[in-house]
Amino acid sequence: MQNTPIDFLPIFLTFLVAAGFVVAVMFISHNLGPKRKSKIKQDVFECGIAPQGNARIPFSVKYFLVAILFVLFDVEVIFMYPWAVNFKNLGLLGFFEMLLFIAFFMVGFYYILKKGALKWE
Repeated sequence: MQNTPIDFLPIFLTFLVAAGFVVAVMFISHNLGPKRKSKIKQDVFECGIAPQGNARIPFSVKYFLVAILFVLFDVEVIFMYPWAVNFKNLGLLGFFEMLLFIAFFMVGFYYILKKGALKWE
């Protein structure tokens, strides 16, 4: 059974309607919304506390690096759940494939440790 382009028309129309809705709502809210600017409205609001100092203090790159590495390794661990659920069905080949996956995972982790990405100074 071959799929024809007409079979994907409902999906295309759904995306078109969704994109049109987003554009229309943004346009309408921008043009019809109130435009009252004042110094108080433009001032920084920090939970009712008067702002202190500059809000543009740079963060250490280490903070962002650790956050990105956490997400990266967290996503890799998520790939282990389906393997664990189907462990018996995958057999010996599935076991060796997961060993290869974990080996790549550990090579990346070793590289990160050697680069000193997790060392805080």
